[in-house]
Amino acid sequence: MGREARRAYDLNQVEIVPSRRTRSSQEVSTAWQLDAYRFEIPLVTHPTDAVVSPATAVAIGKLGGLSVLNAEGLWSRHADAQGAIARVVEAADSDDPSAAVRALQELHAAPIQEDLLAEALRTVRDAGVTVAARVSPQRARELTPALLAGGVEILVVQGTIISAEHVSKGEPLNLKDFINSLDVPVVAGGVGDYRTAMHLMRTGAAGVIVGYGESSATTTDEVLGIGVPMATALVDAAAARRDYLDETGGRYVHVIADGGINGSGDVAKAIACGADAVMLGEQLADSADAPADGLYWTSAAAHPSLPRSDVTGFAPSDRTLEQVLFGPSSTPYGTVDIFGALRRAMAKTGYSDLKEFQRVGLTVRA
Repeated sequence: MGREARRAYDLNQVEIVPSRRTRSSQEVSTAWQLDAYRFEIPLVTHPTDAVVSPATAVAIGKLGGLSVLNAEGLWSRHADAQGAIARVVEAADSDDPSAAVRALQELHAAPIQEDLLAEALRTVRDAGVTVAARVSPQRARELTPALLAGGVEILVVQGTIISAEHVSKGEPLNLKDFINSLDVPVVAGGVGDYRTAMHLMRTGAAGVIVGYGESSATTTDEVLGIGVPMATALVDAAAARRDYLDETGGRYVHVIADGGINGSGDVAKAIACGADAVMLGEQLADSADAPADGLYWTSAAAHPSLPRSDVTGFAPSDRTLEQVLFGPSSTPYGTVDIFGALRRAMAKTGYSDLKEFQRVGLTVRA
């Protein structure tokens, strides 16, 4: 008594409803555009060292997605970042279940070196693909000048949960002032409700991340008791986007789904719920191109006092990133040919582009 809780839904509790029209999957476009940057598939990588190295950032960019380097990760702290990752892989093979997380904590205790960060960014920039990097709200003010000098074209300010103003003992990060001081588009998140999404949109963010990267590796719900029911959260954020569009007379803010996605069906459902793109990490770890030999973790695994991600493992795979994204597939579970499956879902329901597909019918499982 005296308390109310809202019923909310995850992606696995909603279903897409076909319409009376179908079309060929060859006539479907999965392209989207963030500010001045166009991408052929609605993919943004989760900024984790387990998936995104400078080399994989280039590969994903050439395949049509947007790859996001973690500016606070191993590539900016260690000259031999691949060797540092090998240390995590070795620790994960030990009998100590916490050894891999301890290794990450120790490796992240090394200071960020701006020359290493610049070198990683240069590799991506010289390849001619869009350069994007992630910073936490706590270090955004400190690291952004070096990122801009390194050629970052899209800045991602991402924490587990983010607000329009990060309060700390020092000078707080006011996102509105921060974003207005920059000449590059900023994507911010994660959020889980209408109100916070609207607040972030009003800061001038070009995109809002919904969720915190929920996957088999994340433990945020166990550690903090915080969860994001992705289907409901995406519908709420899409409603905020619509209201903000009316409020501003036409300024469109992109919604990016981060978490609760197991396979290609969930990618389709996320866009059907209103997302413009999806943030994938765990799905890309199942690639021979990923730097961590099939292991996956999020940046929260390296928190010095309260890690909120484990290091999880997948069976070694010889699949390339291109195969994971575009097939061909020999598995029937939606983990390979992810965006080929999205094209087919759009075709089966009669929609020709992502914006149209956001209007597809949905049902909720009882």
